[in-house]
Amino acid sequence: MMKGLFLKTAAAAGIAFSLSLGSVKADDSLDSQAFQSIIKNQMSAFASGNANQAFSFATNSLQKRFQTPEIFMEMVRQGYQPVYNPSNVTFGQSKMTQFGPTQEVYVTGPKGQNWLALYSFEKQEDGSWRISGCYLTKSDGFAA
Repeated sequence: MMKGLFLKTAAAAGIAFSLSLGSVKADDSLDSQAFQSIIKNQMSAFASGNANQAFSFATNSLQKRFQTPEIFMEMVRQGYQPVYNPSNVTFGQSKMTQFGPTQEVYVTGPKGQNWLALYSFEKQEDGSWRISGCYLTKSDGFAA
């Protein structure tokens, strides 16, 4: 009896999870403008040294991990210079992945090297989007 209840609950949870990822949406229906605006606003906050504002664009789980805006800002300054202090920024495609929506951002870092920053997003309970992660990799084939 319990096994049947578990399977029904698991099936319902699987359907809800699939719908929450928006996997039924085509890539062109993603909210690219919202993603790009969030990234631009966070980069502006980095440039102006506004740790509180920069921190506000991160998901609650990232905020819990880094605890304070100052710790978050220092982590980005030390480990993510290309997005902390870019000399040029060009937006690529928004894509739906199995982990949720992502936004490609091509940046030229402060030392002239080109990078691809792949930002991931997570929808919050209030319906807004926040940055859930950023993966940086060198991008020799594309200049921002």
